[in-house]
Amino acid sequence: MAGTQATPKQYDESSFRVLKGLEPVRERPGMYTRTDSPAHIIQEVIDNAADEALGGFAKKIHVTLHLDGSVTIADDGRGIPVGLHPDEGVPVVVLAFTRLHAGGKFDKREGNSAYAFSGGLHGVGVSVTNALSTRIEVEVKRDGKIHRIDFADGGETISPVRVEGDCGRQTGTRVRVWPDGKYFESPRVPMNELERLLRSKAVLLSGVAVRLDIEQASGPALTKTWSYPEGLAGYLKELAGDVEAVAPIFTADKYAGKDDPTFAPGEGAAWALAWFESAVPSESYVNLIPTVNGGTHESGLRAGVFEAMKSFIDHHTLLPRGVKLQQEDVCGRMSFVLSARLLDPQFQGQVKEKLNSREAVKLVSSQLRDPFEIWLNNHVEAGRAIAELSIKQALARQKSAQKVEKKKTSGVAVLPGKLSDCESEDLADNELFLVEGDSAGGSAKMARNKETQAILPLRGKVQNAWEIDPDRLLANAEIHDIAVALGVDAHTADSTVDLSGLRYGKVVIMSDADVDGAHIQTLLLTLFFRHFPKLIERGHVYVAQPPLYRVDVPAQGKKRPPRRLYALDEGELAAIRDRLAKEGFKPEAIEIGRFKGLGEMNPDQLRETTMDPATRRVLPVKVRPGAIDATLKMFTLLMGKGEASGRRAWMEENGDSVEADI
Repeated sequence: MAGTQATPKQYDESSFRVLKGLEPVRERPGMYTRTDSPAHIIQEVIDNAADEALGGFAKKIHVTLHLDGSVTIADDGRGIPVGLHPDEGVPVVVLAFTRLHAGGKFDKREGNSAYAFSGGLHGVGVSVTNALSTRIEVEVKRDGKIHRIDFADGGETISPVRVEGDCGRQTGTRVRVWPDGKYFESPRVPMNELERLLRSKAVLLSGVAVRLDIEQASGPALTKTWSYPEGLAGYLKELAGDVEAVAPIFTADKYAGKDDPTFAPGEGAAWALAWFESAVPSESYVNLIPTVNGGTHESGLRAGVFEAMKSFIDHHTLLPRGVKLQQEDVCGRMSFVLSARLLDPQFQGQVKEKLNSREAVKLVSSQLRDPFEIWLNNHVEAGRAIAELSIKQALARQKSAQKVEKKKTSGVAVLPGKLSDCESEDLADNELFLVEGDSAGGSAKMARNKETQAILPLRGKVQNAWEIDPDRLLANAEIHDIAVALGVDAHTADSTVDLSGLRYGKVVIMSDADVDGAHIQTLLLTLFFRHFPKLIERGHVYVAQPPLYRVDVPAQGKKRPPRRLYALDEGELAAIRDRLAKEGFKPEAIEIGRFKGLGEMNPDQLRETTMDPATRRVLPVKVRPGAIDATLKMFTLLMGKGEASGRRAWMEENGDSVEADI
């Protein structure tokens, strides 16, 4: 009996599915929120309450964790509008909880927005909370009435908005959320994360009381409240604990006015920053949203601090001769709490953990620099203490830069990312090509035999390594990559070195057949001869011989098809011309092309001329027997820094014998 074959699924108009409403969120929750716990979907509701407080409309934020796993967030703000939207004809509260990209945080520059500053413009907000919850109850106190609406089944079921009583002049919103456990790895909000979030709101919202009630199975609820009369400075002190500060905390804020030509009114930042003897965590926020992965506002803070500090150090001539101060020297031991306000913040990812807005760098740095510089000059002793710490860091950095080790992870050298490795580990077969430039590197990757040939593209010219201290050799990125790829440590000719880690039997230098290529070839040979001499001694180093000319020969009758020949240099080209003339070809019938570089060859040409062991030409690199001293002397003359006059004399003496390809 013949086997039945499965009929392939049809691909036609009916194959297309359109996700509507909140369906996309339920299909791919990870695109819209974190799925390790419901923390972020609860934070969306808390952020809405915080936005009311940021606008000056709410003075209380009250969160309750219920025994059944649900969470209630209440504020005394204006209350979400419950009337019909003029265009959509649907209650605004329904739009907020059921439509992606709907909310009161748009139209900011036109002045018709409910919020001048808010936690972002992804426009997903509490609609994502609704999509990933089994039930949501919303109570709105507004216009003297208590309004109630319920959402269930991930926002699919919506009750009508109903009035449940009077509230006098009270206003506010209360939202109770039952997260749907099937969308999260853990169904409960992590307590420490929730407390950290609420504490930060109290820090950033001056005069706002933040309270958390945790229902207990027996007895009254456990209550926590947060209040920071000292604001950001008080919070930074709490983060520091017992760690001693090098100088007093500098705290201030600055926001753009109506006449600011660059930024919108109200944009700016508040900050508290200090330098400590040991590490103290830093925190940053944008429009009250915690940016746990930092972003451009933190870059702006560091830039402003660095510029002000550099100016103070220059003014007081504190920098020792030969020391170059970098931003990390000044900011490495600094801790801060930063609260930035941006009109339209752009975040990386839906969970808003990193700020991407480019203008935030200039905003924060320009608002912070002048106040900090003034503070430094009014607190000279504090400024000197910070400067001293920064200079100490710079000196330590410069000292550590003197010796550079191979980068390692778990004791194993990490291969360079740009290395295209081969599959074989047999030293008799495998080869590493050091290729000049990314363009040629790309062609070489396509031309190679992946089984036995590896490619390491080199950017620009490798440093002249003749007089580099071996301890500092690996500070150069290209040399570091070569050493790591080879798997051999730098060594001297008279030292014993372990070559058991060598990863390739042949190392082939492959550069263009021009003056620049010859220079790169010389620099690489200098590197190997000076710092990896055993590789040359044992015959592992080769130089590729790419052709300079391509000669296209037309067909000659039916028996002789068109041919392509290659010439290494002018001499070979002349020999090919002579041979073809003897074969009866006229000079004008032969087409001669010149390669400007390896990158100009297509992969087939590169494989045939330079990489395929059957057809390529490579020269083994060896020191002539008994000529080691003469070779050392010549390298010193040509590559030594203090040999300019000797080089000139040598060039004048031997200049007539050079074959210059100019």
